[in-house]
Amino acid sequence: MYSEWRSLQLIIQSDRGHISVLHSYPNNVGKDVAHAVVRPLGLGLNSSASSNESILRTDKEVKWTMEVLCYGLTLPLDGETVKLCVDVYTDWIMALVSRRDSIPQPIIKEPNLYVQTILKHLQNLFVPRTEYAHNQITLCLRVLAAVQKLAHESANMSRETWEVLLLFLLQINDSLLAAPTISGGLAENLADKLIGVLFEVWFLACTRCFPTPPYWKTAREMLANWRHHPAVVEQWSKVICALTSRLLRFTYGPSFPPFKVPDEDANLIPAEMDNDCVAQTWFRILHMLSNPVDLSNPAIISTTPTFQEQILNVTGMAQEMIQHPCLKQLPQIFFRAMRGISCLVDAFLGIARINIIRERLPPYEEFFPRLPSFQENQAASWGATAGISRPRSDSAPPTPVNRLNMPQASSTMNTTPPHSRRIRSVTVTKTTVKTSSGSTAHPPKVTHQTSTTSPLSSPNQTCSEPRPLPAPTRPKVNSVLNLFGQWLFDAGLVHCRLHSGMNRDGSMTASFIQILLSYKSCITTPAGLDVRRKPSQISTENMVANPLFDANEFPDNYEAGRAEACGTLCRIFCSKKTGEEILPVYLSRFYMVLIQGLQINDFICRPVLASIILNSPALFCSDLKGIDVLVPYFISALEIILPDRELSKFKAYVNPTELRRASIHILLSMLPLPHHFGTVKAEVLLEGKFSSEESSSHDKPVTFLSLKLRLVNVLIGALQTETDPNNTQMILGAMLNIVQDSALLEAIGSSQTELNVGGSTHASLKSHSRNSSGISMTSTGSSEATTPDSERPAQALLRDYALHTDTATGLLIRSIHLVTQRLNSQWRQDMSISLAALELLSGLAKVKVSVDSSDRKRAVSSVCSYIVYQCSRPAPFHSRDMHSMIVAAFQCLCVWLTEHPDMLNEKDCLIEVLEIVELGISGSKSKTNDQEVRYKGDKELNPASMRVKDAAEATLTCIMQLLGAFPSPSGPASPCSLLNEETLIKYSRLTSTSKNHFRYFVLDNSIILAMLEQPLGNDQNPCPSVTVLLRGMSGRHAWTMQLHHQPRGSRANQKAFVPEPHPPPKDNMGIKYNVKHRPFPEEVDKIPFVKADLSIPDLHDIVTDQMGVQHEKLKKLMASQILYENALEQVSEERLSKTLFPDSDTECIPPPPAQEFQTARLLLSHFGFLSLEALKEPGNSRLPPHLIALDSTLAGFFDDISYLDLLPCRPFETVFVFYMKPGQKTSQEILRNVESSSNVQSNFLEFLLSLGWPVDVGKHPGWTGHVSTSWQINAGNDDEGKQQKDELMQEDTGGGVFNGEKNALYYADALTEIAFVVPSFVESCTDSLESGLAMQESEMQMDLLPSLLKQTPLTLELFPNHSDSLGNSQRPSPTQKAKRLPLGRTVPPLGPETKVIVVWVERFDDIESFPLNDLLPETSTGVETSTNSSTSLRTTTSDKDVPVIFIHPLKTGLFRMKVQGATGKFSIVIPLVDGMVVSRRALGFLVRQTIINICRRKRLESDSYNPPHVRRKQKIADLVHKYRNKLLEPEFYTSLFQETCFGFWVRPLVP
Repeated sequence: MYSEWRSLQLIIQSDRGHISVLHSYPNNVGKDVAHAVVRPLGLGLNSSASSNESILRTDKEVKWTMEVLCYGLTLPLDGETVKLCVDVYTDWIMALVSRRDSIPQPIIKEPNLYVQTILKHLQNLFVPRTEYAHNQITLCLRVLAAVQKLAHESANMSRETWEVLLLFLLQINDSLLAAPTISGGLAENLADKLIGVLFEVWFLACTRCFPTPPYWKTAREMLANWRHHPAVVEQWSKVICALTSRLLRFTYGPSFPPFKVPDEDANLIPAEMDNDCVAQTWFRILHMLSNPVDLSNPAIISTTPTFQEQILNVTGMAQEMIQHPCLKQLPQIFFRAMRGISCLVDAFLGIARINIIRERLPPYEEFFPRLPSFQENQAASWGATAGISRPRSDSAPPTPVNRLNMPQASSTMNTTPPHSRRIRSVTVTKTTVKTSSGSTAHPPKVTHQTSTTSPLSSPNQTCSEPRPLPAPTRPKVNSVLNLFGQWLFDAGLVHCRLHSGMNRDGSMTASFIQILLSYKSCITTPAGLDVRRKPSQISTENMVANPLFDANEFPDNYEAGRAEACGTLCRIFCSKKTGEEILPVYLSRFYMVLIQGLQINDFICRPVLASIILNSPALFCSDLKGIDVLVPYFISALEIILPDRELSKFKAYVNPTELRRASIHILLSMLPLPHHFGTVKAEVLLEGKFSSEESSSHDKPVTFLSLKLRLVNVLIGALQTETDPNNTQMILGAMLNIVQDSALLEAIGSSQTELNVGGSTHASLKSHSRNSSGISMTSTGSSEATTPDSERPAQALLRDYALHTDTATGLLIRSIHLVTQRLNSQWRQDMSISLAALELLSGLAKVKVSVDSSDRKRAVSSVCSYIVYQCSRPAPFHSRDMHSMIVAAFQCLCVWLTEHPDMLNEKDCLIEVLEIVELGISGSKSKTNDQEVRYKGDKELNPASMRVKDAAEATLTCIMQLLGAFPSPSGPASPCSLLNEETLIKYSRLTSTSKNHFRYFVLDNSIILAMLEQPLGNDQNPCPSVTVLLRGMSGRHAWTMQLHHQPRGSRANQKAFVPEPHPPPKDNMGIKYNVKHRPFPEEVDKIPFVKADLSIPDLHDIVTDQMGVQHEKLKKLMASQILYENALEQVSEERLSKTLFPDSDTECIPPPPAQEFQTARLLLSHFGFLSLEALKEPGNSRLPPHLIALDSTLAGFFDDISYLDLLPCRPFETVFVFYMKPGQKTSQEILRNVESSSNVQSNFLEFLLSLGWPVDVGKHPGWTGHVSTSWQINAGNDDEGKQQKDELMQEDTGGGVFNGEKNALYYADALTEIAFVVPSFVESCTDSLESGLAMQESEMQMDLLPSLLKQTPLTLELFPNHSDSLGNSQRPSPTQKAKRLPLGRTVPPLGPETKVIVVWVERFDDIESFPLNDLLPETSTGVETSTNSSTSLRTTTSDKDVPVIFIHPLKTGLFRMKVQGATGKFSIVIPLVDGMVVSRRALGFLVRQTIINICRRKRLESDSYNPPHVRRKQKIADLVHKYRNKLLEPEFYTSLFQETCFGFWVRPLVP
């Protein structure tokens, strides 16, 4: 920077301005003269006299006196001479500030000239004295304070004076700070003040008289000689941060996140310094420290001339200078310099943090004491933890104390599981932990306090907060690296483990080429070829002799600064913007730094490893070119961290919970890579890349698919050892991701490329096992760890996981086993983990792979056991949250049963499920373990809570009504019948269309029967027929029933109710004989009479004349009668002979079948509902009788029936999908994107169709996204739906066709339904048109009110009258900002609004500028508005309450997810978590499953939510209360025989 300018060091060294003429005389002469001259001057200054005018009058007197004062400053401090000299000079230099009587007149007249001389004389005061050091420190501080005041208050200092002042400060700093530090010496006590005053005065000079380049060059050269003092780097960090804060204000504007520094530091920069001066000063001050990486090399620091001169004067042995005690502070200084640069980088990236650097760091031994030597590590098998302790509570922590509002983690968060946790102290002692040379074999114990921020924590990252995004207007990565890249790259490779084959360099900082060359020798040496051996077996003979330490000791204590540099580099590259190009040279160097930092072969640098992991959660989500080559190395690092339960070797550096969370984030971003890249081969960098052996297995690259097993092993091992709830939930979400992705990959047939376990691929995997998890496959299929448990803890947990996890079925089974095992052991008392585990099980149930029934039964049984445990907990543990866990378990059980209904075909599974349902409803089981059976009628209902009872009832309804019956013939959009009273009457043979033809009854106060008695009137099938509409808790169902008395075969062969025909008559009737019939036999005439026979006289004996006349008349009558009867008989015989057979008048035939039936009465009677017991109200109960009649003639009855039909039978969700192009910030721009396919990416349209299928809003019977168009009767058929889909696909649309006006996307299963709406831009109308439409709408609303009392045709629309009266163009649309609902109609209480927003962002940085508040009006569903005062559903939804899922497509074809607003009372929702990367195949499924889980969580959190079947049950009870027909038993029976057209006979109620 200043190569063309000359340094002023020679001028400073040759300057004799501090030499007095008295130096030529003997010491006693000068001492006496000085004492005699100075004493009167000093007493004059300190006298209390009113006039203390100076005794010096002329210029000659002043100059002579100044020669004496100059010499007096060199005298010992045993007297008052030096003090008086300081008093005089500090008074005289104030001549540039204000006039004083004590100042001689010559000085007042020419103050600049004399002050320049005085400043040169004052240099003598800063020459160290061996005695009375305290007095010298006090005097030096007085001089520095005077110089500060002079610089601040002087208004007439000339440029020459400023230059002399700067040279004075440089000279005194160099004289004290250039030499090696002596403990307790003057330099150590004054270092902080000296360098502080230098920077403060330097800034004032820049403001008033900008220094010339020689001064900047001199300051840079001198400052490089002082860097072994911690105060130098400390003050440099403080001032450069203050300058950066000022620089960012005017460089990036007020919208850029401010870089806050303490006021004390900000005040160092003069307020009058203009922007150009700030920029020039900032760049020069930044480079004033030279290369900060030099601080890691004692050889460079100790090669300064003053340093060497001092060492030679003391010992005379130059080779020992690098072992000077003051150089032991270099690791701390190097760390502090890297921390300062890290703060600057974060400031430029816009990561808000507060920089508090004003306190000095504690001694470095308190933070990073000397690590054990290599032999000590060998003796301990590399298992001893470095003696690193937390800083004292009363000292400034050497941790990121420069954070803004850093919340502390909970003190109860311990990574040790309860069953293996030991009691140990976590209190940080206030005594300083120091280590001596004799205590290296026993390093101090590590105390870990989880409530403090760890040294290597990533910025602004806590255990619960998401990572902040860098500022959208931040500079490019190349720009930041142009400023800091060289330093950070060199610091990231400092003291890397180099081998003997390396091309040695004088410095110990490894360059890129050196690392490449070192790997060549590493691979060819025995130690490199056998890297899988124990680290204790690695020989040190091949290591480069380190001149800084003993031959057997590694430079471990520089790892803190290296870790800070590596973490900073990771944050820089993670801040890459979408589409930003980074120079390949930067990428290559960065990858080399990561490869070095992630090494685990011979030596694990845990601070560096932890820093890289902590700061790289988004590394694989940033579209860095070639980043995938680092996947094996990161997997190796994760295999060290995640399966380790304790992380005891990392606790000294970082919070284990944060480290594990960062590792899980990286794992989430790498999981889809094996499936995505498949058999693509990844180059293994530096793994024998430069080996001379052509057949080396290291030269064979591994495929991405071969890494799948390692990733799965890490995932399963992490789940085994994780104890933090948030981390565990993230792992559970990742498990569903990998299982679903594997299942979809196998389903589409892309799994033909097998992972050849016995072939070359597996050989390459084994050859790469030094970066693997330590699992090697043997011929017997077992696995054994190749590294000791001391180095790879918890690896034994992974041994049985490598089997059968390469297929979707194996992954699914393994996941079920792991989750179910822990759900009923470690997790059952943790609510957040339990909910996530149940959500994972629900998602696994939907994975379409074939699984044995035993594994499915295991999942169902574990959920049942979980419910039993929760219900059986003591009463004090019962709370709303615990009941929410039970409700979620019942929901999970329903998912498994509906997805796998054949499980209930097995008796044991059916019994177990029904027992759990009984437990939820009644609070206990009928059959206990002791085989005692309690009948349900004998049990007292005592459920855990009404919510649990409702959930159990819903499960029972699901079992009885949905299993095997979904989807219904009407499609998945409606689990209920699409028939209602209007439709049934329309298709019946009734001449009238009045709904009064229906008889309405209520069974058990829960089911409404609407019975239609159809008069069929035909002879073909004259059987009783009735159509029943059943409205119950599960919905509306239509049944048609007929009464049959004949078997099916008889009905098929003959007509019903038609008698058998007679046989034809025979014409041959036979011979007719005329036989006279006798009343008595002939023998009777032969019997002689007796007297008794003669007792009755004959007629002629008693006939008189009178009687004879009458007798004759009677005989004539009889004769005529005989003739008449004979004639009649003859006529009858003639007629009979002419009559055909048989005679219809005389034939006995069966009665004709009945044509009209009162089928309602017959049906109720046959079911036994017309008994007297069923009509009686139960005693001691408020419940109505089992059977009651409803009076449908009452006003409002059919409105309430239609209201009941509007209550949904399933939970419904609404999802609004937006597309955001780069740079867009307004809602209008975003809404216009979906108008054409040219505005959106092709993957977006594919994603939309993976969410659901298109439906026609006008014909759709389900939820459409708005209450005004939902739940209508579908008049179309499947063919029309297919045709509609084809038409939509032919349109040029970016998804806007699914805006809810005519079409929407829809998904439904047996338990929920979702409407996906893509809002589009709607042109606004003029004010006059808006007012006209508003007036027209208000008039229609007034006309609507009396029409509600009329019997209008019933549809499934929420407001049928209003919708019919509106034209198609006036129909309300979901994208309309102001939606008005008609008056006089109450919106059903549909529960809390559950809507989710999905945003497709092309540029990830635009997430921060997404106008959520402006787009919320476009997400109206109609649920927000309610006119029911009893149900307050009007919500004021804020942007923080709305869950938003951002989807960002990566260049690799994968998708980066960001979820915000989805965390609530029950923590995060899975499967999608913030930072996850998902494949194209699984994107739609995972997004949809996350939406379902988010909405279920919302309903669990809501205090006012009632399940659909409960709301319907309550409405039925309300109908019974309002419209019950209270008849006596005789009146009720009489009404059954009356025709429905006359209605029921209503008996007036007597009060």
